[in-house]
Amino acid sequence: MTIPPAVRREIETRLDAIEATHGVRLLLAIESGSRAWGFPSPDSDYDVRFLYVRPRDWYLSLAPGRDVIETPIEDEIDLNGWDVRKALGLLLKSNAVVSEWMLSPIRYRTDDPFIARLAELADDLLDPRAIAYHYARSGKLAADRWLGGAGDVPVKKYFYALRPALAIRAIRLNPDARPPMNLQALVAASDLPAVLVEQVEALVEAKACTNERANGTRLPEIDALIRGELGRAGELPARKLRDRFVDRANQLFLELVNT
Repeated sequence: MTIPPAVRREIETRLDAIEATHGVRLLLAIESGSRAWGFPSPDSDYDVRFLYVRPRDWYLSLAPGRDVIETPIEDEIDLNGWDVRKALGLLLKSNAVVSEWMLSPIRYRTDDPFIARLAELADDLLDPRAIAYHYARSGKLAADRWLGGAGDVPVKKYFYALRPALAIRAIRLNPDARPPMNLQALVAASDLPAVLVEQVEALVEAKACTNERANGTRLPEIDALIRGELGRAGELPARKLRDRFVDRANQLFLELVNT
């Protein structure tokens, strides 16, 4: 997915302003949302997400400030980020969001060298069952009001359930690898029957031509795929690795803020 040059320049300008205004250093700046997920609509926002680190003394305060930086949506650009300490804490809890950000196919900045070490940590502490439950929760939340019915569904809602379902399928087939962020990469990793691949591709094409709220025809095979995979998270092997990696994550954080 190509970001229009003018939009990219504006995003890069806003990222520069965040560093200057908040006194932070950006470690990662990526697209996270339908454009990076591989199923944008003509009116999709630009969901820019970033990780940042503050000067060491900020972390030593008795009353540290917020661990997020949020900005209002302007000109379809939604730009928000997390402090690296928050990101490390969530990664230790098998939160898949941080992992996804590191796998985004769209970068607005060159990654800080720290991100490669963070990705290694994410790979080493991968708990397939915990990650699968993360996706099962988000997928069931997205599909809760329509999956059991028969009426038409906005194409956008299909994808918000389909992508988590495919993430579970991908990690079932390869429990040693973090599932991709991008839908097309998930399809490739999911070993789907040809008919389902064709239907997913048709959904992507439909969403590319319609607005975010446009309804689409129900696809029983896709419905069954979503329903089946969201119910299989408990089949994944569990790896209780968190306690082994707390010290490593802490050391990684200390090295970062002391440089």
